[in-house]
Amino acid sequence: MGRIGVDLYPLQSGVPLDEVTTFGKFLGGSASNVAVAAARLGRRVALVTRTGEDPFGRYLHRALREFGVDDRWVSAVAGLPTPVTFCEVFPPDDFPLYFYRLPKAPDLEIYEDELDLGAIAAARIFWMTGTGLCAEPSRSATLAALASRPAGAGITVFDLDWRPMFWADPDEARPHYAAALAHATVAVGNLDEVEIATGEREPLSAARALLDAGVELAVVKQGPEGVLAMNRAGEVVR
Repeated sequence: MGRIGVDLYPLQSGVPLDEVTTFGKFLGGSASNVAVAAARLGRRVALVTRTGEDPFGRYLHRALREFGVDDRWVSAVAGLPTPVTFCEVFPPDDFPLYFYRLPKAPDLEIYEDELDLGAIAAARIFWMTGTGLCAEPSRSATLAALASRPAGAGITVFDLDWRPMFWADPDEARPHYAAALAHATVAVGNLDEVEIATGEREPLSAARALLDAGVELAVVKQGPEGVLAMNRAGEVVR
């Protein structure tokens, strides 16, 4: 459950966006990318999100189906364009993103009363993203989806997915992140994201803070330095 959009990525590497001449069109958005990855691994997976009622929205439906993702809970919002994201490609680790989600992204127009809470509760794994917490009605819908998950049943993953351009103030995000962490069994985020969620940036301290917030497994992404994971038993994998 979460973000979807069209990624327009340069077909030239190491070229600034103002000089790029050709782009490729791809399905994007963190939740959508995870859904596609799960489908590629042979899992049965569905996505809860919304697109614009436009050609890009139709493209995303087609792409999801081609990847084997169930799109029955992907609906269109009249009057809002499907988001587009541009990226600059500077290997090995510099990929600035430029989001075009105005006047509002359709995936923030998910309403609680439109959710199939039974399907969400029954899922072996439910994956949601921090972007869904940045505005209403998506915020309330996302928290309702989390609350519908039975205690001790299945895995609930909170992809912290912090994007500063979606929030007026970092402090505004912290209470909503805390509310979501209370329902999650796994938290996944990079150094910027775990700092927003916990106030900690050092990977081990951030992982401990995420565990203290209620999750059973904390995954801290560190870019070129790799990934650190810690569980409640204190076991650490790098």
